[in-house]
This record gives sequence, C-alpha cells and structure tokens, in this order.
Amino acid sequence: MHDIRAIRENPDAFDAALSRRGDAPVTAELLSVDETRRARILAAETAQAEQNRAAKAIGAAKAAGDETAFERLRAEVADKKAEVAAMQAEARALDDRLTDMLARIANLPAADVPDGADETGNVEVNRWGTPRSFNFSPREHFEIAGVAASMDFALAAKLSGSRFVVLKGAVARIHRALAQFMLDVHTGDNGLTEINSPVLVRDEAMYGTDKLPKFGDDSYQTTNGWWLVPTSEVPLTYSVAGDILDEAALPIRMTAHTLCFRSEAGSAGKDTAGMLRQHQFEKVEMVSITHPDESDAEQKRMLRCAEDILERLELPYRTVVLCTGDMGFGARRTYDIEAWLPGQNAYREISSVSTTGDFQARRMNARFRPADGGKPAFVHTLNGSGLAVGRCLIAVLENGQQADGSVNLPGVLAPWLGGKTTLTADGTLV
Repeated sequence: MHDIRAIRENPDAFDAALSRRGDAPVTAELLSVDETRRARILAAETAQAEQNRAAKAIGAAKAAGDETAFERLRAEVADKKAEVAAMQAEARALDDRLTDMLARIANLPAADVPDGADETGNVEVNRWGTPRSFNFSPREHFEIAGVAASMDFALAAKLSGSRFVVLKGAVARIHRALAQFMLDVHTGDNGLTEINSPVLVRDEAMYGTDKLPKFGDDSYQTTNGWWLVPTSEVPLTYSVAGDILDEAALPIRMTAHTLCFRSEAGSAGKDTAGMLRQHQFEKVEMVSITHPDESDAEQKRMLRCAEDILERLELPYRTVVLCTGDMGFGARRTYDIEAWLPGQNAYREISSVSTTGDFQARRMNARFRPADGGKPAFVHTLNGSGLAVGRCLIAVLENGQQADGSVNLPGVLAPWLGGKTTLTADGTLV
C-alpha cells in the first residue's frame, strides 16, 4: 500500500518509478479522487459545524419563547443533518475507492534494481558449484528408475486431477528429510523461530500481505470464505498486523514448513511434466520483521541462509537480482536462487528472497515504537523460500542420479534418513 500524502508531494517521481516496472501513470486519477474526497470531507465538516450552531440556537429560541425561530431552526438542523449524512457517505465511498486504487498499485522498485522488461533483464550476482559432467544422458527426476515407481502422477490425477503428485516410500522419506533438515538448520544455525501456522487464513491476512485484491484468482478460497495459503509468508507476516512493537523486539525472524496452494492461473502448458509446478506443494518459508534501517542488510542475510542450504546439499546454483519487469507485485527488490537441474540442462528457480519495505506494513498497520520515544513508524517486512521442498527434491534426485537408475544422496541428509545415503534403482534406501 502506498502513502497518498507522499504521492501528493511528488506525483511525477511516483509515476516515474512505476514506469520502471512498465506500468502506466496513475497519479492523475489518484489525485483527482483524493481531491474530491478531501473536498467532501471539508464540506461535511463545515455543514456539521453549521448544524451544531443551529442546534445551540434552538435552545435559545425555545427559552425566549420564539416559536417561529424555534421551528425554523429545528427544520434547518434536520436539513443539515441529512446533508451531513449524505456528504459523509459520499466521502466514505470515495475513501473506499481511493484505498482500492492504491491497493492495486505495485510496490515501487528500489533504486538499485536493474531495469528490464522480463526475465532476460535479470542480472546474475553469484554462482556456486560446477554442474556435474555425466557419462550418460541425465534424466529428468520422474524418469530416473529409482524414482519413477515412487512418484505417482497417475494416482494423483485419479484423486485430484493434473498438477498433483503422490510420493511414496523412499522418495516420500527423502522429501520429508529435506524439510526437516532445512528447519533444523534455520532454527539451530540461523536463529529463526519455528512456527506451526494455519494454512487457512481470513481475507484480512491475504489483503495485508498484498495477495488481495489483485491476485485472488491465483489462490484457492473455501466455500465459507477462508483462503488456502499460497505460502506461509501470509500467516507469518500477518502475525504482527495491528501491533506496535518495541524497537528492541526487532528483528523478528520466523520459519515455517507448510503446505502451499496455488491455482497456477496463467501457467497453462508450462512445466506440465513432473512435479516442478504443482497446485499443492511444500515450502520452508523465512519471514523477517525489521527496523527500516536494517531491512537491506536483513535481505542479504536471508539470501545467505537460503544459499547455504543448497551449498550443504552440494547443489550448484546461481543467484540473480530480478529486474523491474520480472519482480513480484509486492516486492521492492527480489533475489532469485536457481538450482542446476541436469535433466533440463538449465538453472531453475528454487527460492525467491524479497524485501517489501513498508508496503505490507501499511496495509496491515504493523508499526514499532522507537526506543527514543518518537512517533510509531512502520516496520519493514521480508520473505524468502528456504527452500521450496519439492523443487529441492528434484535437484537432489537429478544431480545425484547414476547410470544404473540409482541416486547418490547428499551426505548431509544421512541423519534424517537413518544413516542411509543411496536410493537404489529399485527404489529402496540403503
């Protein structure tokens, strides 16, 4: 959410910043609605003052026995009351319209975000590991012999339709081990607090984290109004909605492993094979609530937390900063981490780490009280995948595959796999 006062002060700069995203100018319409709204508020206040003056004069007329003045003033008060009510209703309607308009405008990109129209404008900032050389043609995850029987798309289609998968046996256990490994690293080494949060949330939580109203079609809503979370960013971030936190309590760093649900609207025909793009998936999410002065440093810290998971798993990756045209709606700056998938011979996104500045905090009125006793200010919110569990599973399977259909698993997972380090070609762990 944007501050209309800041837009009034410098509309040209606001439109210029939006244009970097490829969005059309909006300030002329915004300021027109805002000016009309403020005029109605002023008119209502003026009429209210006139009504109050007339109401006081009624008593004086009654005491003086002036029935003519009494009746005239009583009629005037009634007229003013109706006039005030109408003006206030119009002002509220204009206020709702302005709020809705502001809620549909994307966050402004940080000054250091590269300009670009789409993903081709993203800039690589880091690369780790060397993709392995195979003496055979590497397969995609679902084609590997040791995986195929335990990754059942036919059964998932029978149960739920396309873009679902049923994991069985050893592959299900590896998937679970990855999530547990991520959580233990984030809580034990990175200082995040583990949260077990609901995956059903109210409208307010989706709105406060910028998923509504613009992206309702990308999520699932139950018949009684709850939303299935697209990521645990929603409940974790919204946990501070309406709060005034002590500055000393910042930063608040949280992590959660949850199911996530996305309709994948607009992705028809993309990644239909395998489990790369699903309606239901799991993520270990990271969320930080910070002081504004610390949010850029916090984003870099969160990025390292996510990169470190891949390095421990010995998975080659590259990190890119997204350009203005590829950045998400609520982001001020986003880094994507892309893991190497030999089956696709490509790097594919496995984590996004974003700072929203005070964009979400304004929507959900999350503030902190400065230690010096100054006026409460909006916190900054950040979120990042640490990591997407299913995509991490894909990367582990494809990078560790052997010619005979077995998979060598990262040694770091052994404690969560009962000491086992290999998925055999017949789908068992040894």
